[in-house]
Amino acid sequence: MRVLLVDDEEFLAETVADGLRHDAIAVDVAYDGLTALDKLRFGAYDVLILDRDLPGLHGDEVCRRVVRQRLLTRILMLTAAGDVRDRVHGLGLGSDDYLAKPFVYDELLARVLALARRARPALPPVIERAGLVLDTARRQVTRDGRFLALSRKEFAVLETLMRADGAVVSGDDLIEQVWEEGTSYRTNAVRVTLSKLRAKLGDPPVVETVPGCGYRVRASR
Repeated sequence: MRVLLVDDEEFLAETVADGLRHDAIAVDVAYDGLTALDKLRFGAYDVLILDRDLPGLHGDEVCRRVVRQRLLTRILMLTAAGDVRDRVHGLGLGSDDYLAKPFVYDELLARVLALARRARPALPPVIERAGLVLDTARRQVTRDGRFLALSRKEFAVLETLMRADGAVVSGDDLIEQVWEEGTSYRTNAVRVTLSKLRAKLGDPPVVETVPGCGYRVRASR
């Protein structure tokens, strides 16, 4: 899952971004509306967390343009303007959800996950394939009943592969879904993470490499 967080309060933005990354979500951050639009133009995001009172270009106008361009990105307005009229106006602009500041992080996370499920074909919160059980709500993975201690990147890679339901996922698609922009180790990130993930998944191997194409979780044990 990939999220764009737009807020001019830099400390808050980085704190929320760090929390989401800890929960295996790739997050890019922008501090003004124009930068946000540039990132949306070139990046595929599942969810946009959008403050309204932004410098350069107001968050309301960012929302209007995302809706006008019919992007698949779901919009969560996260703003201090939290009375009923503000919420009604924000939802009327085309946002999918609205959360007022101050907020509880766990509620923000739950709303982001719910919106991400709507940004693509719906899948159950628990995904099972080839003896693996991935619980997206608890952020836990087991194989044949054995708990696997995965890093956030390993979890995110495995989730992306399992959501593909046996289809091949290219390395570029994994980078797009799992890693933040500007990550210095992007060129070999997939290879290194998959190597560690395969070691933790154990034998028999469950993640296949399709030469020249990408990777997939095999259909049966």
